[in-house]
Amino acid sequence: MADPLLIYVPGLMPKPPATVHRDALARSLAAGLEAIGADGAPAREAFTVYAWTHAFYGVDRDFALDAASVDRLVAAPMVTDADIREARSYARRVKRALFRIGNAVPVLIPHFATDRQRLHIKDLNRYARDDDGSATRIREGLEAMLREAGDRPVLLIGHSMGSVICWDTLWQLHNGQRIDANVDLFLTMGSPLGQRYVQTRLLSARTTGRMPPGIRRWVNLAATGDMTSLDQRLANDFAALFPGSKLVIEDEGLTNAFRLDGVLNPHAEYGYLANPVTARLVAEWWSVAAAG
Repeated sequence: MADPLLIYVPGLMPKPPATVHRDALARSLAAGLEAIGADGAPAREAFTVYAWTHAFYGVDRDFALDAASVDRLVAAPMVTDADIREARSYARRVKRALFRIGNAVPVLIPHFATDRQRLHIKDLNRYARDDDGSATRIREGLEAMLREAGDRPVLLIGHSMGSVICWDTLWQLHNGQRIDANVDLFLTMGSPLGQRYVQTRLLSARTTGRMPPGIRRWVNLAATGDMTSLDQRLANDFAALFPGSKLVIEDEGLTNAFRLDGVLNPHAEYGYLANPVTARLVAEWWSVAAAG
């Protein structure tokens, strides 16, 4: 049996240099695994990052901005009562309600969006239009990684916009009649795939077809207070988009404990990876995949 492989696809915005980013992400996952009593070393060794953001933005993020916060998370990855209270705060609930109105009536989005969210929308539209071919190149890169995986058991993790890239690539692979993907577990985290604005810009919105059959299991994780995963349940959306599909998406909630400079960030990729819910899913997958 070939060794299991974890492929992680990050979201929008510049990320730290590839090797530094990969190490921080793998450390976060390993900390979560060790916190629930699982061995984090094998999964950390198999952890591969599809580093697409440098080519898209032309710059890297300075990891020094995140280093201390990642260190604190790795040292104490478990969710606290304070994290839960802050994620459920009244201010966050009001803000989320406004964004959900924007999701239902996209013309209102500019009135509710923050500067950072407007930048995300701009980048999403650039990807969707593919005017410069960047989206095609991004999907081709991930497609190559999935092809190279061959018969290895694959856990494909897409965070935020990374989940959109994963979906578009899997759709393109199958519905373009290239290959059927071989994904044991597709894990989406903080995904915008439930947003109407995003759904109308997916490759699957422009063509007809069926859900890629190479996905054996799909689990969607959404953190309380995460403003990107506005619709935290993907199962009903994709059941409506693909009636008759045998693949049922499993939606699970969690609390993201990552704090950047002390401020809770429910959307942070490091916090999703270190979470015990994520760790449990990875540990269960690993034990089966490694045993063959």
